Amino acid sequence: MANTQPYRVRTISEFHQLRGLPKPAHPLVSVVNLAELEHACVTESTATILDFYSISIKRCLGGKFKYGQQEYDFDEGVMFFIAPGQVFAVEAELQAAASFSGWVLAIHPDFLWNTPLAKTIKRYEYFDYSVNEALFLSEKEETTIINLFQTIQQEYQSNIDAFSQSIIIAQIELLLTYCERFYQRQFITRKIANHQILDRLEALLDDYFDSVDLLDKGLPTVHAVAEALAVSPNYLSGLLKVLTGQSTQQHIHDKVIAKAKERLSTTDLSVSEIAYELGFQHAQSFSKLFKSKTDLSPLEFRRSFN
Repeated sequence: MANTQPYRVRTISEFHQLRGLPKPAHPLVSVVNLAELEHACVTESTATILDFYSISIKRCLGGKFKYGQQEYDFDEGVMFFIAPGQVFAVEAELQAAASFSGWVLAIHPDFLWNTPLAKTIKRYEYFDYSVNEALFLSEKEETTIINLFQTIQQEYQSNIDAFSQSIIIAQIELLLTYCERFYQRQFITRKIANHQILDRLEALLDDYFDSVDLLDKGLPTVHAVAEALAVSPNYLSGLLKVLTGQSTQQHIHDKVIAKAKERLSTTDLSVSEIAYELGFQHAQSFSKLFKSKTDLSPLEFRRSFN
């Protein structure tokens, strides 16, 4: 039976203790080589909250993990990013002999205090991605990330001095920048899956705006669209920007305008009636959006067909 309450891990020292690791060399930052851990067979869901950042590469040879409803084969290097306070659950059914490998970088927010990274780390949207939007690494990319993990580890295991924090922060920033690059690459190279999402988005919006109860439902929100596509809002917008140059909100607005043009040019419905049919509570909001997208008011657009 799944645990009903998430287990909260408040410190990196507690994380080490739970994993049967020696006391961390640094209380606020730690690199763990998963190949050095002893792993038991896990057969039930475990929901966890970390009070620190976790950046990890994982492989599981001979087994599969299930994150929520998404099953993952970890034969390739898969990278996850978890921010403090996020709940994540792992359901695993593994053979006891399964071979684990990978790395985990744990960073407590206190380590970033009074540095620019304390604020800029929040701009890396992949910390808000769901685990089913993991970063798949090529062998070359994986080597780059592991080298950075090891450099961070070597630095905090050396004698700590006035430069230690700055050097580690610089390595973390470089790591995050590489990960941002690799995600951009993934949006382009994993074409089949990504274009399937784009096709599903178009079909979803078509069905939404063709529905008869659109007035009651209102305009679709980015969050609702992402949820229907089983991806997180940030991931969807990031994917669409790379593939199409537009955000999810812009796609929604473009669909609204396309449907509005169709009604304005093929029906005698008033602008207010069209606005209400498309989910707008106020016709003025519809007219304002239409003009911002077409440089014409709805009536000017209609007159252009007469």
